[in-house]
Amino acid sequence: MNWHSGFRGRRAVGGRVPRVMFGVAAVSAMVLGMAGIGAGAVAADTVIDTVPVGGSPLGVAVSPFGSRAYVANNADDSVSVIRTVGNNVVDTVPVGNGPFGVAITPDGSRVYVTHSGGGTVSVIDTTSNTVVDTIAVGDVPRGLAVSPDGSRVYVAHLFNFTMSVIDTTSNTVVDTVPVGNGASDVGVTPDGSHVYVTNAFEDSVSVIETASNTVVDTVPVGDDPSEVAVSPDGSRVYVTNTLDDTVSVIETPGNTVVDTVPVGTSAFGLAVTPDGSRVYVTNTLDDTVSVIETAGNTVVETVPVGDDPAFVAVSPLGFRVYVTNFSDDTVSVIAVERCSGSLCIDFGSLTGSGSGAGSAFS
Repeated sequence: MNWHSGFRGRRAVGGRVPRVMFGVAAVSAMVLGMAGIGAGAVAADTVIDTVPVGGSPLGVAVSPFGSRAYVANNADDSVSVIRTVGNNVVDTVPVGNGPFGVAITPDGSRVYVTHSGGGTVSVIDTTSNTVVDTIAVGDVPRGLAVSPDGSRVYVAHLFNFTMSVIDTTSNTVVDTVPVGNGASDVGVTPDGSHVYVTNAFEDSVSVIETASNTVVDTVPVGDDPSEVAVSPDGSRVYVTNTLDDTVSVIETPGNTVVDTVPVGTSAFGLAVTPDGSRVYVTNTLDDTVSVIETAGNTVVETVPVGDDPAFVAVSPLGFRVYVTNFSDDTVSVIAVERCSGSLCIDFGSLTGSGSGAGSAFS
């Protein structure tokens, strides 16, 4: 969702309506325990908890071992740290002006946060939950992604036709790559060889080869491409087209659109499950999340969530989905267990088997 069409929220923030603020943006998990097998597991794709966070939450990311979720509070200039066991906020980290996107390094030691109002990226140390560095980047940084080896962070800039490349050892910008107009979000392939950048103002996706940091292809997609997610095997790239209410499916060999999936109104955020079987898409005006089954690229479920759902993240093992609700300052927690009759697997309180519980590795 781009800067001029914007987020269709209904609350003004800092003198601007949310549509201006919002813009057009698998590590192995440690299993801590299982409570047994029985018929008590939560039904698939249902909201089991709602977590109050800061003002106007946008970006969300889950730590590699699933114990924490980090949420950028755009109106509060802060990041909420949610403990997934119990689903409660255990810390709030002050950051820069207008935090937007969130990404975590593969080892879980650092969280990178873009500031759409400040042209910078904050670096949070997850041990102390403090900002240990601030990196100057381009104008209006939005979506970002960390490379699979953790050596690079890629940051899209909405207004200056570029993507910044940050070296995580020095936390400095080591390259600036020209991309399309209205760069909004970034996705990295699992092998780290390519980066996909949505260009909201020209309805395209730039494909960057990371070895040379050059654009090697440009893929036309739908109207107002906002967020991008890459499948775990790297064969597909999914892009929300906010003004089309669709998701484009790009086949990476050849970089061509092979399908277009109708979803809800004002599709914005999306995330792919670790096994690649589902894509979760936020529909801002509908206050819902569409669940796409990737085998047939069809919507198989629609989940009601909070007011103006924005971004979405899936836990490392795929048991939980976290959705930021921009206009009611909450995060919806969706359970995605699947079962057949009495063969349902119940992971007990560790995975939030029932309303109000949280996951130790979600």
